[in-house]
Amino acid sequence: MALATWMLAESPTIEELALPVDDHRMYYLRAGNGPALILLHGLLGSAEAWYPCIPKLAENSTVYAPDALGIGKSERVPDLDASLTAHVDRVEKFLRKAGIEKADFVGTSHGGAVAMMMAARYPHRVRSLLLHAPANPFSTASDPLVHFYRSPLGHWFAQQVPYLPEKLQELALGRMYGNSQLVRHDVLQRYMNSLRVPGTVQHVMNMIDGWFENMKTLAAALDGMQKVPALLLWGTRDRAVTLESGRVLEKKLGAEMVILPGVGHLPHDEAPLTFADAINEFLHKLNRCGQPSGPKLVQRY
Repeated sequence: MALATWMLAESPTIEELALPVDDHRMYYLRAGNGPALILLHGLLGSAEAWYPCIPKLAENSTVYAPDALGIGKSERVPDLDASLTAHVDRVEKFLRKAGIEKADFVGTSHGGAVAMMMAARYPHRVRSLLLHAPANPFSTASDPLVHFYRSPLGHWFAQQVPYLPEKLQELALGRMYGNSQLVRHDVLQRYMNSLRVPGTVQHVMNMIDGWFENMKTLAAALDGMQKVPALLLWGTRDRAVTLESGRVLEKKLGAEMVILPGVGHLPHDEAPLTFADAINEFLHKLNRCGQPSGPKLVQRY
C-alpha cells in the first residue's frame, strides 16, 4: 500500500482540456513541465492511447496529446478536409492556440506522416522529430488493405466494423501487436467507442480515399525538407509499416534508429516504458532550453 501511494504521489497530473481550432473543439491531454512535446496519434488512435507513456515522457517535458478533429473526443466536423496538409495546418493552429512556439513531435503511424509534413511545412515550429513506424511512401505493406477500403464494398464494411462481434474486433486489433495476447479489453473499447460516434468512420474513409495522393505529397516534401534532429523507432514485428521503408527514411532524414525487439505497431501500449525511455534519451541530447509553453484560454473537463 505504501509503495502504491508513493507511485501515485509521484505520477504527474494529466489534465483533460480543449481549445477551439477553426471554431471546432479539439480535445487534448496535458501533463508535466518543461519544453513542449507533442504526441500525434495514428489513423484510428486517440490522445488516450498515449496514457501509458505520458507519466515517463512528462518527467522532462510539457506533454500535449491532442485528438485530431473528427476522432477521439474532438468534435466531428462534416466535410472536414482530410488531406495531410490540412491536418498539418490544424496542428499548427493548435500550437498557436496553446501558446506553443516550438516543439518536439512524437508521431506514430499516420501521426508520424503528419509530424514529417509539419517539419516540411512549418520548419520553425519543429525542434525535433521522434517517429514511430511513420506512414510513408516507401512502405507498400498496407496498400492492398487501402485499396480494399477505397472500394464500395470496403466503404460498406468500414461502417460495420464498430458493431462486429468483439472476438472479430479483437482479432483485427491483435494483428497490430507483436504479441496478440497483450490486447486489453479497455484498449479495444476505446477504439470502438470512438468509431461509433457518428461521422468518425466517414472521416477515416476520407483519409483513406486520399491516402496515395497524400503519400505522393509527403514524398515530394521529404526531398526538400530542412534537416531536423530525428529519431526513428520500429518494432521487429510491425505488420503495418515495413522496417525496410524505415531504412529509406533513416537515410533521407539522417535519423537515428532504435529497434524494438518483439514489438508490433503499438509500442506505446505494448512496451510503454521502453518506448518512452528511448524518446527521453534522444531528447536529453538536444538543446531544448528557452522554449516557453503553456495554454491560454482553455475549457477544462
